Amino acid sequence: MIAQVLEAQGLLTAFAFIGLVMGLSAAVSRYLTFGRIHGSAIAVLAGLALAWAGGSMTGGTHGLADIPMLSGIGLMGGAMLRDFAIVATAFEVDVAKARAAGLYGALALALGLVLPFTVGVLVALAYGYTDAVSLTTIGAGAITYIVGPVTGAALGANSEVMAISIAIGVLKAILVMAGTPFLARVMGLDNSRSAMVFGGLMATTSGVSGGLAATDRRLVPYGALTATFSTGLGCLFGPSLLYLAVRALIGG
Repeated sequence: MIAQVLEAQGLLTAFAFIGLVMGLSAAVSRYLTFGRIHGSAIAVLAGLALAWAGGSMTGGTHGLADIPMLSGIGLMGGAMLRDFAIVATAFEVDVAKARAAGLYGALALALGLVLPFTVGVLVALAYGYTDAVSLTTIGAGAITYIVGPVTGAALGANSEVMAISIAIGVLKAILVMAGTPFLARVMGLDNSRSAMVFGGLMATTSGVSGGLAATDRRLVPYGALTATFSTGLGCLFGPSLLYLAVRALIGG
């Protein structure tokens, strides 16, 4: 009877389950790492492990969402609620403070696209990929795990390359999320302006949000704003200008 109720109320079950994972991750962060690794980073790793476990148990392709009573996770983790959360975060931004980023913010956005894309392309070349579509898709994944599949889908990349682009983006998000609290003082992450520059440079909304939350929660909306904007620029330029640039350099 309980299983039937959980399955019928899939979305509510998903929120309760994710809340439980977040609560346990916060406890691990507090009592085992003494706050050195933010609970969000631990939750991301736990989510990846649970997704693998769910897929292994069911033989499906949607992780825990393939388990009937946890099918609501597929909706909760979908694009609709993700985009809603990103937009909601931006509403906390003080426009006057956002303008203070000025030229530095714009430069950070440009570097946040070009530098990780270049690194991703070089890594792809080192692993033997030589066609422009694969190189561009993997390079776009180094910007964020959202830009990679969007670019790959637009260019017609195969599923293997798409998976690599997502993997490299997830790895980047985890590294940013876990490393930000340790390097925040060195980078001067103590005001809205530096947070916006940081968000533009890192580009990954989840990584920046989690890292800033562990550093200073008041900085999260500013970092998330430019990181989200950087993701949008990546989705726009990935399958267009960046692809054309790669194709011009190495050919089709």
